[in-house]
Amino acid sequence: MNQTTYDKALELNLDPQVYGTFAEIGAGQETANWFFRASGTAGLVAKSISAYDMTMSDAIYGRASRYVSAERLTAMLDHEYAIQLERLAPSRGPSTTFFSFCNTVRARGWQDSGECHGWLGMRFQIQPGDAPSDIVLHVRMLDRETTDQMDALGIIGVNLIYAAFRHRGSLKRFVEALVENVVPGRVEIDLLKLTGHGYDDFDNRLCALQLVASGLTDATMFLPSGEVVQPAEALYRRPVLLLRGSFDPVMNVHLAMLGQANRGFVAGLEAEDNGQEMRLCEISLDNLLRGQDIDLQGFLDRADALQALGETVLLSRCAEFHRIAGFLNRCTTQPVGIILSIGLLNELFKAKWSENLPGGLLESFARLFLKRVTLHVFPWKNRRSGELVTVENFRAPADCVHLYQHFRDNARILGMACEDEEMLLHTGRDVCRMIIEGDQRWQRLVPEVAWAMAQRHARQRLAS
Repeated sequence: MNQTTYDKALELNLDPQVYGTFAEIGAGQETANWFFRASGTAGLVAKSISAYDMTMSDAIYGRASRYVSAERLTAMLDHEYAIQLERLAPSRGPSTTFFSFCNTVRARGWQDSGECHGWLGMRFQIQPGDAPSDIVLHVRMLDRETTDQMDALGIIGVNLIYAAFRHRGSLKRFVEALVENVVPGRVEIDLLKLTGHGYDDFDNRLCALQLVASGLTDATMFLPSGEVVQPAEALYRRPVLLLRGSFDPVMNVHLAMLGQANRGFVAGLEAEDNGQEMRLCEISLDNLLRGQDIDLQGFLDRADALQALGETVLLSRCAEFHRIAGFLNRCTTQPVGIILSIGLLNELFKAKWSENLPGGLLESFARLFLKRVTLHVFPWKNRRSGELVTVENFRAPADCVHLYQHFRDNARILGMACEDEEMLLHTGRDVCRMIIEGDQRWQRLVPEVAWAMAQRHARQRLAS
């Protein structure tokens, strides 16, 4: 049974080793308020502050281009933690694990319908005298009322502090503890980073994976450098081109699809948007499952290969195309292109992808094409007949022929050419089979940076 938020606050208040400061901008001081409600507050709280006015905030933390940002949160943590150590370490340092909790939040305002979100973080010691560790997260607040948003924010703040001191040993337990006592649907956490002392060798892509696996967000992303970023911030006002695939292994056909689609997509952009496009390779959570478990090494292998090729990775649990389109449309107001094969195009017309929508197939396509979304379709070659199937000769189901033609006539479904039709003849399964059989032709189908991954996965399949 989960502890209540009050119980967590009380337990920390009564812990003689934990002591810290709170600085909260926006949405009131809801996290600190929980510790003031519980008994023994003096045992935990050294200071609580809310620099709400921008001028006052700038005087303490320095000027900022944006006040609700990771940049501002870092400035707050730097200031609050440094001043705490300066004033308290001489007297309490040997017996105290210090922490500073900070947040900067945009909650619902008067006649306000904008995005409500916030950055929360804490800098803390794992043991007295240790160098500091940092935990940073980004939260979207989905309640309609300001008071409800404030309530959820305070609970998450307490959960973060409690998890930092009580659940460091299990990433899954840590992540799921962040939303304890918060009703599902009230918040989304789409970024979590652990850095500093104790996390020098930690791979934050595993945090991204756990957020998606635990249902705290629909998708997370990381750059070719491996840096985990908040999707809405990274994609803000940028055209997006997304390739959906299992990438098991990464193959040359994936690179061909990206290159060919990119040329067509960029040609359709306004001049001022040209060069601003963001390419994403999406790995679906469903493609990482081995039975009921997630293949962590498989995930890292695929991500490593894509990043080595200079690609940005999006990890999602949006199996339906209309859901991934909706997610991307929330992150950017610019055009979105989705790259897929003829096989996946055929899947779009199957009822299973729209069975949970009242409007069925029509609603599924309406959501998919709600904004400036286009599908860029790569051809497929029938190995038995040798027929090359393209968007021009693709046969939609009999009851969808006119609907398909409508999308073609309005340039929502666009075809791509393939310069090397041989790559269309082989799948990832074929590559694994070739490796197992010692057929070296597989190396012509896979970029060299993915060879080791492909061989390792082939051995795993053989063993299973």
